[in-house]
Amino acid sequence: MGYHDRDLSSFVTDVGDGIVHMDLAVEGVRCAGCMAKIEKGLAGLPGITRARLNFTSKRLAVEWSDGAIAPDTVVGTLRDLGYRAHPFDPGAAKSAEAAEARRLLKGMAVAGFAAMNIMLLSVSVWSGNITDITPETRDLFHWISALIAIPAVAYAGQPFFSSAFAALRARRVNMDVPITLGVLLAMGMSLAETFTGGRHAYFDAAVMLLFFLLVGRFLDMNMRRRTRAQAENLAALKGETATKIMPDGSTRLVPVSAIDPGDRVLIASGDRLAVDGVVDVGTSEIDQSLVTGETAYAAVAPGDRVYAGTLNVTGSLTVQVTAAAKGTLLDEVNTLLEAAQTARSNRLRLADKAARWYAPTVHTAAALTFLGWVLLGASWQMALTTAIAVLIITCPCALGLAIPAVQVVASGLLFRSGVLLNAGDAVERLAEIDTVVFDKTGTLTLPEPVLADPGAVAPEALRMAARLALSSNHPLAAALKVHADGLAPVAGAREETGRGVAAAIDGIEHRLGSAGFCGVSADAARAAATDASSLVWYRAGEASAVPIAVSQGIRPDAEEAVRLIAERGLATMILSGDRAAAVDAAADRLGIEDRRAGLTPADKIAVLDALKAAGRKVLMVGDGLNDAPALAAAHVSLSPVTAVHLSQAAADAVFLGDSLMPVVRSIDISRRARRAMDQNLWFAALYNVLAIPIAVLGFVTPLVAALAMSGSSVLVTLNALRVRMGPDRLGIAPQPKDGA
Repeated sequence: MGYHDRDLSSFVTDVGDGIVHMDLAVEGVRCAGCMAKIEKGLAGLPGITRARLNFTSKRLAVEWSDGAIAPDTVVGTLRDLGYRAHPFDPGAAKSAEAAEARRLLKGMAVAGFAAMNIMLLSVSVWSGNITDITPETRDLFHWISALIAIPAVAYAGQPFFSSAFAALRARRVNMDVPITLGVLLAMGMSLAETFTGGRHAYFDAAVMLLFFLLVGRFLDMNMRRRTRAQAENLAALKGETATKIMPDGSTRLVPVSAIDPGDRVLIASGDRLAVDGVVDVGTSEIDQSLVTGETAYAAVAPGDRVYAGTLNVTGSLTVQVTAAAKGTLLDEVNTLLEAAQTARSNRLRLADKAARWYAPTVHTAAALTFLGWVLLGASWQMALTTAIAVLIITCPCALGLAIPAVQVVASGLLFRSGVLLNAGDAVERLAEIDTVVFDKTGTLTLPEPVLADPGAVAPEALRMAARLALSSNHPLAAALKVHADGLAPVAGAREETGRGVAAAIDGIEHRLGSAGFCGVSADAARAAATDASSLVWYRAGEASAVPIAVSQGIRPDAEEAVRLIAERGLATMILSGDRAAAVDAAADRLGIEDRRAGLTPADKIAVLDALKAAGRKVLMVGDGLNDAPALAAAHVSLSPVTAVHLSQAAADAVFLGDSLMPVVRSIDISRRARRAMDQNLWFAALYNVLAIPIAVLGFVTPLVAALAMSGSSVLVTLNALRVRMGPDRLGIAPQPKDGA
């Protein structure tokens, strides 16, 4: 039983709040105009809350109020629009794309071979027409060309013909309609000329047009497939099973769906993690390269967070689960990636609108050209030839590719640089910024605290404090846990929430926590306090308590990232809710002069509003709950993947790993992408402004029109590929300060 015979209700999922969701694979999507027609057509159905088509994967995400319509209604509406749809299956979609790629390659081979042979005959006819070719020889060459062209066009033109006829059956037009009309008219007129012994035939134009169009379509498909390969590799990291530790201590291999937060799982050496969680027992090294982009192995010990999709390299670990089937870092990355693929930019929306008007405009221009030349006394052959040239040369393929081609390349570069878009126009807004505003805590600094000066603490005191920290859930304890060196927690340790951990070892009570918990007087605590660090105290028995300074370390490449941002002519600023001393310490180290401390969320928004009023366009980089309003208020925003969910939702893009360099890369790539988008739009517009009058006046033959139109599409695609060729492939090298 195939998809088309199955009950579609089994593919509908409940997403909450009375909304249901269904993913469909849509066949026959050829251009941006198709996307607009599908989304607009479905938006008219009662209860539809969202309809978004991913042009890269042909995946349509539809959401509607539960009970408002039946799933069959959605598929039926698509059928009425001229598109065949069925439940989305990633494996089937990949197979279908591979089959389509083979089909395009075969069509290219047939059209290319036919075009070369027909051109040899055409050159003989052209030269003979101005010398001494006999009518019989010319007719023979035309007949041979026809015998080559007819089967070649019938085979190579199938991708365009089937799409055009499906559109016409649905009483609409798409980009393939003028292509089909131009090819068939050129073939029909050429056959008429051949039958009547005419001097000119345009079999070469029809075949070459198909060849170059197939080249452009194959290049476009190949770009999209290569970009999506990164996402497919990431999705493949998601494990389906895990070894669950049962209440009686036994282990059992179970599906991830049977694991809940709070459960404990065993991760053997060499296993890939299927869950997010916190290490409970054991130490190891984790390969996070395929998830965060960090190539160096990360050492983990009890208390450290680990993520689904990472690889446990050395020791065995027992992990307490925080997220399993849903809500893992890997799920969030995939969600953001899908959002980026379906998002629309302002320039793409502009191209969509232009493409929707293009087909009727082209047909009208061709018809008026034919009538105009007939009224001026030209022969019907000459009038039709000119109309065909207009039809071919004005095909909106270049305009249709102008923005999507750049978006595909840019999104691929951003993804490989560790940046996932969450807004369609984020690339354009990133390219416009002149100021970068950073939050401090968790953004310029690492999310996990570290010891400010481990060498200042006696080794034995540090060792015992680290063992006690293994029994604490306090955030500052995480800074000590990494120094446990594989030691087990102290048996019988007890934690007093908000105060500290105490345990008896060899009859001596050891304490780790606040000053009061460790018996330190208020005066002594004030004397030991530092402006830039927090203090954790350790005390063994009646000995004097030892202060341990804990701070949040600056991200490893923050200084380099800030320097590169300044070299690009961008102003930098820190807006933080932290203490002034801590903010000053980080700002001085990074060389950021403009810094504000002790700010509330409202204060941050007020600063951003003031910058906006002064004409500044701000990139806000933040991660905390209090940063979410500022992220939403900024011109464009970025958030690290370690940010809280609300901040990620408010941000226009999310970057992976502990590095700040993705911020620099996103700026560089966005600048190059916006320039390429603008160049493509201007080129497409200028091409048509120049080409249409020349074609209407009869100065262009169908062959020249085919070459010009196909060449414009190829040039737009090649210009999009130039986005990859920046100052360096990662976009790290300095650019001129005006971004030119």
